[in-house]
Amino acid sequence: MAALSSIDVTFDVATEAALRGEWDALERAGFSSLGAHTATTNRPHLTLVAGTPVERVSAPSAAALPLAVTMGAPVLFGTGDRRVLARLVTPTRALLDLQAHVYSTVRPDGLVTHSHPGAWVAHVTLARRIRLDDLPRALELLGDDIVGEATALRLWNAAERTVTLLG
Repeated sequence: MAALSSIDVTFDVATEAALRGEWDALERAGFSSLGAHTATTNRPHLTLVAGTPVERVSAPSAAALPLAVTMGAPVLFGTGDRRVLARLVTPTRALLDLQAHVYSTVRPDGLVTHSHPGAWVAHVTLARRIRLDDLPRALELLGDDIVGEATALRLWNAAERTVTLLG
């Protein structure tokens, strides 16, 4: 499968620092944290739509930003012995409206099914390939809920490995 491009929201400085703190704690403990990814384009984000590719038909508006967000309970994605560890983001009406708006600005062909409104699960990924047996140890490294702001929209172009600010 080709790499996924995406339209994401990024966070204010304090929220990004709190999420990076969790990435770092997981990495120091030997988990496959996103903090190990040192590319300048890698930063905590909330993906609104993803696909191969993401083709915009109109420009998404960032008028709803900044938007209050809460990263809460941990969640696992995937199947088998290894999973993706993420934090759920509280799906407020404003956040759901923003995701639906961004979805309306792209061609649905090629989008992953979990990008469609109603199927989308708001989350911020912390680590990949967490063994189920190691999950209790990983969860001990996470702090309380993280409350902050989503402040910007960006397009991640996986083919070119570039980020473009939107809106």
